[in-house]
Amino acid sequence: MLSNPKAPRVKRVAALVRKKERQAQGRFLVEGPQAVRELLAHRPQLAETVYATMGAEHWQFELDRLASESGVRLERVTDGVLSAMSETVHPQGVVAVARCWETPVADAVRGARLVVVMHEVRDPGNAGAVLRAADAAGADAVVFAGESIDPFHPKVVRSTTGSLFHLPVSVAATLEQATVAARSAGLTVLAADVRGADLLEARAEGVLARPVAWVFGNEARGLDEGERALADRSLKLPVYGAAESLNLATAASVLVYETAFAQRAAR
Repeated sequence: MLSNPKAPRVKRVAALVRKKERQAQGRFLVEGPQAVRELLAHRPQLAETVYATMGAEHWQFELDRLASESGVRLERVTDGVLSAMSETVHPQGVVAVARCWETPVADAVRGARLVVVMHEVRDPGNAGAVLRAADAAGADAVVFAGESIDPFHPKVVRSTTGSLFHLPVSVAATLEQATVAARSAGLTVLAADVRGADLLEARAEGVLARPVAWVFGNEARGLDEGERALADRSLKLPVYGAAESLNLATAASVLVYETAFAQRAAR
């Protein structure tokens, strides 16, 4: 059992909370039983080591089995070691170290019907929630464009609750790179923007039933004129009550589900 919170190996794992270290090591941190379970079930080839405390929680038996079946190294650690490794105040008994991966944008969007592009989305909770909604709606890929947060940031990984391991996730240096790749793959690029045309009119025209890539902008400023110009159309989600607007994660969830409904109805 690994019991020294100051051991070099523990420090290397703990350092993965920093982007510079994730890039240097080519590794990232996966925290909590749900996220680790999805890693082992869907991307076991990426899992390097699982660190778990001793206990009798139901999930521990399942994770032990998944790690064994996948040939992933499992190490027992003390509560003190797990706390030193984890970014959370109250870790849930298990963390894993996984290898970062890169999916080229062109590969991620090839053959897709529904893609989500986040441009300069900075909040990890928002980014994770949008990715999770995209997964739930059956999206084919998610792209982090421009100066968006790192998809392997621990808070992003946690907030996806495992959806990070369910679909292709790519990083594009610029929004233009993402939109060009999407359009080349036959997708209509739609920008979500409060200055756009009415969503319901576009839905009635059958726009949402086509292969679509939705672009969502920064939480505070949205998309500027030049960024909107990279899309084929800008659409807005109507607000019927007195609320000024919807937050990014809520608006994205509604829009990707509206698109999923339209695409399935058209089959």
